Amino acid sequence: MPPGRPKKSQRNALMKSAELIGWAIGGIEREIAQTRERLAALTAQAMRLRKRAGIRGTAGVSGGSAGAGPSTAGGTRRRRKMSPEARKRISEMMKKRWAERRRARSK
Repeated sequence: MPPGRPKKSQRNALMKSAELIGWAIGGIEREIAQTRERLAALTAQAMRLRKRAGIRGTAGVSGGSAGAGPSTAGGTRRRRKMSPEARKRISEMMKKRWAERRRARSK
C-alpha cells in the first residue's frame, strides 16, 4: 500500500456518519427546547396583555386557522342580524340584476 492516507473502512465511515447524525439530532432537540421556551414566554406575555385589557382568553395556543376571523370567547363566529326589510330589499335588487342579465343574454 502506498504511503499517505490510510484506507477508509466501512466501519469507520458508519461510525462517523452516526456521530454526525447524533450531533444533528442534538442540535434539533436544542432548537425545539428553545422554541418551547420562547412560546411559553410569548403565551405568558399575551395573557398579561389580555388581563391588562380585560379580555378573556385561552391558556393555550388556539387550534383554529389563522384566517378564521373574529370569534367570541366560546369559539363560535358572531353573525350580523339582517332585518326582514333589508333582506327583502336585497332580494328585489338581485332579482332585478338577474332579469337584466337574462335580457342581455337573449339579445
